[in-house]
Amino acid sequence: MDLLSGVSASSVWLWLDSRSLLIFTLVFLVVAEYLRNRRPSSFPPGPWAFPLVGNMFSINFNNVHREMTKLAETYGNVFSLKMGPSWMVVLNGISTLQEGLLTKGDILVDRPILPLHADVLPKLGIIFTNGHMWKKQRRFALFTLKYFGLGKKSLESSILDEITHMSREIDNHKGRPFNPHITINNAVSNIISTLVFGHRFNYGDQRFIKFLKLFDRAAQIEGSIWSQLYNSFPMVMRRLPGPHHTVQKIYGEFIEFMKAEISEHKKDWDPSEPRDFIDYYLSEIQKNTKETLDDGFHEENLVMCSFDLFGAGTETTSTTLRWGLLYMAKYTEIQEKVQAEIDRVIGQSRQPSMDDRANMPYTDAVIHEIQRMGNIVPLSLPHITSRDLELGGYTIPKGVTVIPNLTSALFDKKEWETPNTFNPGHFLNKEGKFLKRAAFIPFSAGKRVCLGENLARMELFLFFTSLMQRFTFSMPPGKEVVLKPRVSITLSPIPYEICATQR
Repeated sequence: MDLLSGVSASSVWLWLDSRSLLIFTLVFLVVAEYLRNRRPSSFPPGPWAFPLVGNMFSINFNNVHREMTKLAETYGNVFSLKMGPSWMVVLNGISTLQEGLLTKGDILVDRPILPLHADVLPKLGIIFTNGHMWKKQRRFALFTLKYFGLGKKSLESSILDEITHMSREIDNHKGRPFNPHITINNAVSNIISTLVFGHRFNYGDQRFIKFLKLFDRAAQIEGSIWSQLYNSFPMVMRRLPGPHHTVQKIYGEFIEFMKAEISEHKKDWDPSEPRDFIDYYLSEIQKNTKETLDDGFHEENLVMCSFDLFGAGTETTSTTLRWGLLYMAKYTEIQEKVQAEIDRVIGQSRQPSMDDRANMPYTDAVIHEIQRMGNIVPLSLPHITSRDLELGGYTIPKGVTVIPNLTSALFDKKEWETPNTFNPGHFLNKEGKFLKRAAFIPFSAGKRVCLGENLARMELFLFFTSLMQRFTFSMPPGKEVVLKPRVSITLSPIPYEICATQR
């Protein structure tokens, strides 16, 4: 009996010890998580973060830019969020954005490493590299694009030729409803394709159409919560099924596409007569000096630089043009005023020229307002602090991701008379002349400003003006214009059909 009592007592104490250990462990984990969730001293304020996931599930990723702008009203122009285990800081308002990206831009010039990219793409290229290699590759890309016509009449001529092809494609619909997505994407991508690959792609090229559709799908997944989950919890997400693996597969196909283009180039490449970016890059590789190798000039980097240039030179401009058609179909009186200015300055007998822009302030204002309202890249691309940053009275430690909320500047009621209304008057003074606005920063600002900004400005003016010169755009009978965006990396229109009637 005593023996049984002893065994029973031992079991009870063992059970009590186990329960105590479990309680202690749980309390320890809760306290540790609480301490980990506490914002560091002098760190920007922000909403309370849940344990482990932080603010990830309290933010609506279908409207994240608007939510961040609203949070700024509560927590100020510099506030923080916790995405999984990592803190990030969001910058709002034109003065804060200018201080962070321009005045103190050297501290924010780097990009964070994103596991969703890093797990499948080489850590090369232009957009997501840092330091010496980034500087050399960006400088080389800008120099080469200028060499092949960026900002020159020769490129203007290529754009106008492409507009002729695109207009013929649109006219084939004979005024019937059609979805302009692939046609416009194909036309715009043909400009950067000519610079990078040395040739354009026909509108009926099914391989290229598939490529453009995959690009669109990848952009959608990148802008979803799946991307944020992967970048926050890569160890877990690598083992779980989901769209994040689809985007990585698509990236793999992009890389193979670029490699195939480079292989074709090498068959008839003449270093003495470079035809395009790839040829020029191959010549740089051929030097095979210690300096060129240190600068990252090798074939694997050529693949990634070509990929970056193609993506940057396609998505934002084509999306802006698709928004433009929708706004013109909705605001027919604005479309008529644009066409009247085109008829007065250019007429119908010749194509537009960049020289015309100075004489077309209303059309220029409309294009800028399309960019502002379209808000194509609302959160720009992420930055990371290379050392401690003092901003807005707060200290942001080294290694923290910083998000520039461009929406907060483009829709700031202190900067714009009617921020939520499509109003070309935002860019016109009392005399009707074009007016520059400091809060207009759709391409971001600083040393990481969009690489293709000058190309995009040229394309937007020539494409938009040519379309308005040749066609009048309207919605199909019984259909209303829907201006609600479809969220991806960019804010793009929900797929729509439109009618284009020859003028």
